[in-house]
Order: sequence, then C-alpha cells, then structure tokens
Amino acid sequence: MGIRFDSVTVAYDGNVVLDALDLTVEPGEVMALLGPSGSGKTTALRAVAGFVRPASGRVLLGGEDVTDLPPYRRGIGMVVQSYALFPHLRVDENVAFGLKARRTPRNEVRQRVAEALELTGMAGYARRHPRELSGGQQQRVAIARALAIRPRVLLLDEPLSALDARLRSGMLAELARLHRELPDVSMLYVTHDQVEALTLADRIAVMDKARLQACGTPRELYRSPDNAFTASFVGGANLLPVTVGAGGVDFLGTELKVDTAEAVAGARATLCVRPHLVGLGEGPNRITGTVAEIQWRGATHRLYVETGGHRVMADVRELKEPPLHGEPVTLHFASEDAVLLPAGVSHG
Repeated sequence: MGIRFDSVTVAYDGNVVLDALDLTVEPGEVMALLGPSGSGKTTALRAVAGFVRPASGRVLLGGEDVTDLPPYRRGIGMVVQSYALFPHLRVDENVAFGLKARRTPRNEVRQRVAEALELTGMAGYARRHPRELSGGQQQRVAIARALAIRPRVLLLDEPLSALDARLRSGMLAELARLHRELPDVSMLYVTHDQVEALTLADRIAVMDKARLQACGTPRELYRSPDNAFTASFVGGANLLPVTVGAGGVDFLGTELKVDTAEAVAGARATLCVRPHLVGLGEGPNRITGTVAEIQWRGATHRLYVETGGHRVMADVRELKEPPLHGEPVTLHFASEDAVLLPAGVSHG
C-alpha cells in the first residue's frame, strides 16, 4: 500500500509548516523523512495519520484519497517516541487495545496479539506491565501494538530517539528485520538522525524549512547530493566556495582538478568532498593549512585544518604521531571523489 503526497500544504495560524509537498512512497518501501527540528517532517507524517488536515493538496493511500477520512478509518499503525503504552495494562492488553477498539472477535484478538509479540520478540513478556520492561522492550511492545491491527502503512515518529546508543543499534536491526518479514507494509520513518536513515531506508526524503530538498536512495544522496544542505545533513561534508575554471575550480587561489563538464566557466559553485576521502600528506588536489583541532575517534583521527578562514575536515586512519595544534599540514583528495554543487552556504 503506497503513500502519495499530492502538493500537501499545512499551515497553523497562517504560518506554513509544510509547503506543497509532492512525494510518493512505493508499496512495501521504507521512506525516511530526514531533517532538523521544524523542517516539516513530523507534520507530513501526521497528515498521513489524519491528525492534521492539509490547507491544500491531497493525501492518498493505495491510490485512495484519504484526506477527509478520520484516523481510525485509514488502516494505519503508528509508533511514537514516547511509546504511549498504558501503564495499568499488561503487555498483551496493550497490544490488544487497537484490536478491541475495532471490535475484533475475541479469538482473533488472541491470535493477532500472539503473532505480533512473536514478530517483535516479546512473546515471553505478555503478562508483564510496562514498568517491568526496559526502554527497548517498551518500544518493541509499541511496535507490536501497531502491527497487531495489520496496518497497510506503518508510521514511525522518532521511534528510537529516547533510547541509548546500544539499544538504538539493536532496534535498528530489529526494524530492518521487520521490514524483510513484512514486505507489503509501507513504512514512513521520521528522524533527524542520519545514521538511522542511511541504515534503514530504501529512500530518504530530506526536509528543511517546510520544503522537500532532495529525495533518493541513501547511496545517491551520499555520493551525489543535489545541494549543499543535503550534502551537509546526509553524512557530513566539506563544502568549499569555489569559482569554476576551464578544467577545474579555484579555491582561494589554488587550482583543484575536478569534473566541471556541467558547470559554467566563471560561475561560483560549492565543492563537496566527504571527510573520509580527504588524505593527509602529498597527493593530487593539495590544500595547505594549519591544524586547528584534532579528535581521536578510535580507528580514525578527525583533523580540522584552517585554511583562508575555512575549516577542512579529514578523517584519517589512527595516526601513531598525529600533528600538533597549529602545525602546518597538507591535505589532498582525488578528482573523482569531489562533487560540484550549486553555490550555497559553505560549512567550513
């Protein structure tokens, strides 16, 4: 069951919080809505759920216009950050809640609850109360409750943000497994965490300032971002202001050889290079500067190199003798590892 946003606009007191969103989630696809707070991603999810009504545009599920349908008639399961479990009900009673509200026959309720708990690995906790569970276990129960109604669409609103890093990693693996075991269920996953989006999603829709900025597979957005915002938000990047030349670009008087086939000579542009593709020492496309900061990250060192008022990041394999603060260094990158973007705000 697919989801389609047909020029959906949502406004509160004249303030547009979602601006003419056009987006399609294919049947069985996991689509991540990724963006900072206030970008419109949760509003888009709530429009699908039926909790907010668009000022204009339509929401369609499986080709059916559901814009005017109440939430309970949309066949949607929803998981939120706060779990929203009923503390006085046991796990099995929490999972059964939506089924009972739909007046599902008692025998079918028992069957579906058992299936949902088994699917989420919580079958052994059916008689416990939420207070007896860890945060990760509570989130599994919330997911089981959403799945018990056999939804056509599963909406997840920052479902892992309340968990610690270890639990978050485990739940990501569980959600990926659920996706494999429920191939017909479309998932719309709201997050501000790029790792979650890159790990779980088939495609990512990048949101900012109430508008869709880019949409594509994780690999597409990481390797060939459409704009500077997408490059910086999906994976992190060096974004350097340059001027396009005949066979490369000029950065602070230094000529760098990159592909400029689709650029106009003399135009301003932004050069995007991922930190892990920047090397330390001599090589092609050299940039010189001084070490402003160095961070040890276990397997790598992150170098911040100051050059002409900009900071260039380089993630290099753990150095036995890292350079000192203020020491002059040379960085380099391969031509094929750089992407030329429209001129925008550099993050350096």
